[in-house]
Amino acid sequence: MSAAPARIPESLLPLAVPIDDLVEYYRNPRTGDVDAIAESLRVNGQYKAIVVNRGTHTGRPNEILAGNHTWAAAKQLGWDQIAATFVDVTDEDAARIVVVDNRTSDLAGYDSELLADILEELPDLDGTGYDQDALDKLLDVRALPETIDLPSDGQGTGAMAKLEYLQWGYLQWSNMRVQITAAEVETLNQIYERYTTENRGDLGFGWHLLQEAHAETAEAPDVAVEPAPDKDELPDADEDEDAEDEDA
Repeated sequence: MSAAPARIPESLLPLAVPIDDLVEYYRNPRTGDVDAIAESLRVNGQYKAIVVNRGTHTGRPNEILAGNHTWAAAKQLGWDQIAATFVDVTDEDAARIVVVDNRTSDLAGYDSELLADILEELPDLDGTGYDQDALDKLLDVRALPETIDLPSDGQGTGAMAKLEYLQWGYLQWSNMRVQITAAEVETLNQIYERYTTENRGDLGFGWHLLQEAHAETAEAPDVAVEPAPDKDELPDADEDEDAEDEDA
């Protein structure tokens, strides 16, 4: 484990203020993992300043607009100072800053494979916000099975089999493999594209697929079914036997 850095690096020390002089934003809609942030502060120190409104226009002095949970985590660790930059904005502008600071974080996504590579290269996961279970899930995404040769039309395997594999497809989990139709592949593609567009990445797609209903995405193809004959149209067993005798 690497040595713990200084709580506030030298470059941020000119911005340090008494932590008890600041107050949380009075209506913060964001819920954060204070324990995870405290672990990051313990391992990494404070690497960016929080943003505080002086409150001349709002009547609420020294109110935190960005970094409420960082402030709470620092207090949890017993810090007496924290680095902060100050603005002096109206209620409306303060609300915009609070909302956009949270929203831009929501809109961000990950390259799951690159993230797994970075985490795997670290000597430990302390201060990253990830534990081994979370890293294992990322590694599972990276370790997808390779394309295999599959029987095509009874003529063996090879290029045609691979082409079929791409045209149709399989779902695989653990040691289970299930063939799916071209229509199902198309539906999965639509669901995947919508999910990655909305989430800026594919982390959690499997869980989303298990939990969400997707009937509205694409309807199952119609399958032609021959109507069953009426009982009156079915030949008598005796008639069948007579016919067979005549053929003989």
